[in-house]
Amino acid sequence: MTIPLQADALNISFKLVPAIMVFLMMASFLVIGYVFKVADAEGMWVAGRGIGNVENGMAIGANWMSAASYLGLAGLVALAGFYGLAFIVGWTTGYFVLLIFLAAQMRRFGKYTAPDFVGDRFNSPLARALAAVTTLLIAYVYSVGQARGMGLVGQYVFGLDIIPMIVVMMTITVGYLALSGMLGATKNMAVQYVILIIAFLAGVYVVGFTQGYSTVLPQIEYGLLIDDLSHHFSAPFQGGSTYYLWVATAFSLIFGTCGLPHVLVRFYTVENERTARWSTVWGLFFILLLYWAAPAMAAFGVDLFAKVNEIAPSAVFTGEQAMSGSEADVIVVLAAQFANLPEWFVGLVAAGAMAAAIATTAGLFITASSAVAHDIYTELINPDATQRQQVLIGRLTIVAMGALVTVTAFNPPALIGELVAYAFSLAGIVLFPMFFLGLWWENTNQKGALAGMSVGLLIWITSIINSVLPKYVDFLAEASGSTTAIVPLYAQYVPPIGAALVGTPVVFLVTIAVSLATPEPPLETKQMVRQCHSPEPMGQQESAEDVIADGGETPGDD
Repeated sequence: MTIPLQADALNISFKLVPAIMVFLMMASFLVIGYVFKVADAEGMWVAGRGIGNVENGMAIGANWMSAASYLGLAGLVALAGFYGLAFIVGWTTGYFVLLIFLAAQMRRFGKYTAPDFVGDRFNSPLARALAAVTTLLIAYVYSVGQARGMGLVGQYVFGLDIIPMIVVMMTITVGYLALSGMLGATKNMAVQYVILIIAFLAGVYVVGFTQGYSTVLPQIEYGLLIDDLSHHFSAPFQGGSTYYLWVATAFSLIFGTCGLPHVLVRFYTVENERTARWSTVWGLFFILLLYWAAPAMAAFGVDLFAKVNEIAPSAVFTGEQAMSGSEADVIVVLAAQFANLPEWFVGLVAAGAMAAAIATTAGLFITASSAVAHDIYTELINPDATQRQQVLIGRLTIVAMGALVTVTAFNPPALIGELVAYAFSLAGIVLFPMFFLGLWWENTNQKGALAGMSVGLLIWITSIINSVLPKYVDFLAEASGSTTAIVPLYAQYVPPIGAALVGTPVVFLVTIAVSLATPEPPLETKQMVRQCHSPEPMGQQESAEDVIADGGETPGDD
């Protein structure tokens, strides 16, 4: 359970200028969603495959710069110090793996969704269903953190309790998504990225300069503060973190990045594989701008928190006046406020956080709606569904997901950044091995995929039950005698936040072993995999399956 924000710490009250800024920003999102509203499946799921590399890179950046990045990343570094750097390492390194191994190949395969890829690559409706369920779980867990971030920022701007703020902000978000689909969401993401990066960098530079921490390079100059901020902040593995947990967290975030459906679907929205690669490069650049600066904002925030509360830096982490988890989650806004910057400027920083949360929620909800409408309803339940029916089911899914996420965000089980990491573990364990082996080893077959995904889901679910649910389910806590973990040894080596370190290699081994022990996939499937690595260009609306059906040659057929 997160601790409620202290009203005097965050100055929770109605602020006219910030409220106007947030209102205009939200209104602009609704207008853009209306202008680019869609009526067909192509526009709803993949934006007509016509997005350019810079615009798609900005959408990747906005899709990625969630509340966990804008707010939670600095909060994690502020509370966990050195351990928080595992999130920066993990969330950036994953894009290099995507760039090298998956971006162009996924675009050449040319489907609508991540479960679409799994179902068609492994010729299995059950594999498609497992991938769709996994996609829904990822979207749900990931979005809870975003909704919480919206509520925290809404508290600051409008002065209301966090629960009504979560409800209002999520209602607006769901409204524009249900209207616009992927095309409108992509256009909005480009706008949202501009807002959030200007707001964040302005906050870092202005706080650093006005408080004497930095001049032109706060991303480097903040290092002078480290020695003054306490042993906890700067020394490795303080506060309960360990070397194993650092490695496990970074590993899960790296390969979880490569398995996130709302990231991979960005490669389906572009016209060709070259644009997919350059989208990744641009996206990584846009992400770098924020991630390079986040530790500086954390350092500034910790020092200002200590000064405002008249405590030693070490007391920020322990004691009666220590920073709470909720305060850490909004350290970016707190730092601007504690620096006595104008209210409108603090409002700008807060508006950036709102844009970040909404952009990521958009991507997550679109992938969740496509998993239900396209991969479950159309592919498994009603193959004759019209495009109108698909879009309707997709919009109903967005509304239902929004209601569930909203209720869960009232009392989330962890900090924003930690919640998001749970989703990364799931993606890294279950989906990444299917994408990687499906594209790079043509002999991966249906039975291997089903076995691997089933084992992966089992590992992740047992980790959540073991380490997260005892805090909420009384009989589990009573049975284990602890609210921390049912089986402490399992929690130590398979923590929800870093479960992929054990889970991903196990899923790879199971998938490979079962594939080797069972018949190879059909020749047509192998040809599709080879086509994903062909040097021959493909048309904007073509997929690997189309090329094979038309009699096109693949590298292995020469």
